[in-house]
Amino acid sequence: MGNSRSPEVLGRCPVCSSELTVQRLSCADCGVALEGEFLLNPFNRLTAEQQRFVEIFLVARGNMSEVQKELGVSYPTVRTRLEEIIGQLGHKPASDDATQQAERLSTLQDVESGSLSVEEALRRLADRE
Repeated sequence: MGNSRSPEVLGRCPVCSSELTVQRLSCADCGVALEGEFLLNPFNRLTAEQQRFVEIFLVARGNMSEVQKELGVSYPTVRTRLEEIIGQLGHKPASDDATQQAERLSTLQDVESGSLSVEEALRRLADRE
């Protein structure tokens, strides 16, 4: 195997996004192999982008302002992404009202920064109602 890095395990099917299972595990040193159906770690269910967010969040020791700076996004966007990840891991996210308020604020900030048109913002806001 040398110094080449093995690809990471996918947690979701690249075709339909369903959760994948592992059917074979093997030891690179002794060659022992286990076959069966094994569930993946809940973190494998996250997209690569979500896994990167979790890493940044942990390195920042949960400091949302640091995460905001590192990602170059607004505070409400950081909060929304965190809530999505919490839900993806199977836990109950914050109340829908708090999440919707953060999403609305993030959309308005995107309009203010010029990264989103007023028309697109109105469409997004209408879709969330």
